[in-house]
Amino acid sequence: MKYSILILLLVLSLPGIAQEKKMCITIDDLPAVTYGEDGYFFQLGLIGLIIETCTDYYAPAIGYVNERKLYRDGELDANQVALLQEWLGAGLELGNHTYSHPSYHKTSFEEYTADILKGEQVIRPLMADYGMELRYFRHPFLHAGKTAEEAAALEDFLEEHGYTAAPVTIDNAEYLFALAYARAYDKDDAELMQKIGRDYVNYMEEKLLFFEQQSEKLFGRNISHTLLIHSNLLNAHYLWDVLQIYQLRAYTFVSQEEVLQDPAYQTEITAFGNYGISWIDRWALSQGKTGEFFKGDPEVPEYINELTRAE
Repeated sequence: MKYSILILLLVLSLPGIAQEKKMCITIDDLPAVTYGEDGYFFQLGLIGLIIETCTDYYAPAIGYVNERKLYRDGELDANQVALLQEWLGAGLELGNHTYSHPSYHKTSFEEYTADILKGEQVIRPLMADYGMELRYFRHPFLHAGKTAEEAAALEDFLEEHGYTAAPVTIDNAEYLFALAYARAYDKDDAELMQKIGRDYVNYMEEKLLFFEQQSEKLFGRNISHTLLIHSNLLNAHYLWDVLQIYQLRAYTFVSQEEVLQDPAYQTEITAFGNYGISWIDRWALSQGKTGEFFKGDPEVPEYINELTRAE
């Protein structure tokens, strides 16, 4: 019996046997969120480390671009475009995250959709150069429409222009950790950076477990997940550790196309508001779930909130 259990454990440890869970890694705000460190070589090092991590874990990540970041003084900056070429050259996909990252909830439909089209002027032909097609759109702030009418109008526009919207299931406050990390970096406080990094990895594991639990409660199973993070120094240094944790929890990393094949992503949304939340939360609200269902969402450590408050 003991030998049978050992053999079973060995079989389950083989790649592709135990890893039945799926996750897409989506990275917003390419080329980079720099918090003022705008030098080309800083950004090249940052995005290079993220690319290296995705390559190490065979993660077909997709990066969502704000094209405004590609310009300097009104002129297209070849160095910024080169950062996207590094990404595409590694076989990773790009998506449209609008030109200037406006909120759909604070912008007219006409202005917002114009910003979407403005946000594809560089990346659409650039992707064609690499034999790829621009297919996916990510809502800034995860604002997809305060009303059913607003949401439907945007969905129709995206479909008309060949886009599929990219929902998020594992939403999180990674951006707060990233800002705190950037401020510690500016102060050359290596000890604080390490603390923030360790707590970030732990927080991201807690978030994963929370949304697994929510998925089980809502669908009776753990669906294929979509993780939202950003292109920043924190992830340049700690994404490797986050993906290691996820891999140890039996996840295999898949493309944006594959993750959306899970039927859960076709779940109807009937609850609308000024939301910037996970689609699991949207589906839950649409099914009438209330307060008790949402309890247990991991919180950001208070010292991170303190570090990110305006001085």
